[in-house]
Amino acid sequence: MSSASMVVVMDSVEGLRVNRGLVIPLAELSWRFTASGGPGGQHANTANTRVELTFDAGASLVLGPRQRERIIARLGAVVRVVVTEERSQARNRELALERLAARLHDALHVERPRRPTKPTQASRERRLRAKRLRSERKVDRRAPPPD
Repeated sequence: MSSASMVVVMDSVEGLRVNRGLVIPLAELSWRFTASGGPGGQHANTANTRVELTFDAGASLVLGPRQRERIIARLGAVVRVVVTEERSQARNRELALERLAARLHDALHVERPRRPTKPTQASRERRLRAKRLRSERKVDRRAPPPD
């Protein structure tokens, strides 16, 4: 992901900051905690460390129409993130928020259209020189003609 180094700002008053112009209130996020699978002994059997975070983009009040359309087209109406990496529920919650923010950030990113350009004179000359050298190398590899 391009936003792997993105820092998630999570303030109890503010919410989840996705980018400069979008902050999702915590009220629009729904959490679910269950026991994490895999090894772990007694701790894994008693602690609900698996975190499932969902965001309903279709029903969100903070998204603009274009943002909502883009998110739904790329991720679906309900965006879901599941984290089970850590033994701590608090750490899994942080990871879930970071991943949700990263997914929404990537979904909202608009690629600039590429403007087609012509190859430069120097690049054409480099290409032709490389072709000529390749051709000469192959000619040199050939067996000499019989005398």
